[in-house]
Amino acid sequence: MTPSQSSVLLPSLFERIEEGQRLTVLHIGSALPETVEFFSRYRCKLHFIDLFCDLPSLVPGDDATPPLAQKFLELMHIPRGTRFDLCLFWDLFNFLDRAAIAAMVGTLRPHLQDTTRAHGFAVHSLKTPPSGKVYGIRELDEISVRPRPAPLPGYSPRNQGQLERVLDCFAVSRSVLLPESRLELLLHAKLQA
Repeated sequence: MTPSQSSVLLPSLFERIEEGQRLTVLHIGSALPETVEFFSRYRCKLHFIDLFCDLPSLVPGDDATPPLAQKFLELMHIPRGTRFDLCLFWDLFNFLDRAAIAAMVGTLRPHLQDTTRAHGFAVHSLKTPPSGKVYGIRELDEISVRPRPAPLPGYSPRNQGQLERVLDCFAVSRSVLLPESRLELLLHAKLQA
């Protein structure tokens, strides 16, 4: 069985979901079998976008062609009219620089709604080493944790305050300190009028 860790905040992500409600979910990362099985309990459309595989292409070069915004549009290719209820970012924001986060948020913003909720990880201390993990959902309060086959490039961790400053369309609702100076975050969309 795949190792796992308990989650205090994951249940809060689902607490406003009513039985039979249709969900649209953005999952940044691989489509792990346990995650697919977990979401099979819900009426939902899953969008698995593994940006972790594309991290090397998200580092701006000297010419930055195509621009980061265009790269994210191409990589994420979210269908027009899609509105996400849930977003699972995992530890993605610890591997994107400020410009890449801004470009990703710009791509995602038209697909958010006032009720969009999200989950992710940050660090408490900027000295925290990369986790080297692939995450999924096993149960409502249990996250599956697999080792990454190779280290990811571009590790530049952010604490909660730094992350909130760069994620202008999300605010942190709650955070929980985890072992190894990591933070689990529950976020909600904050859209400008």
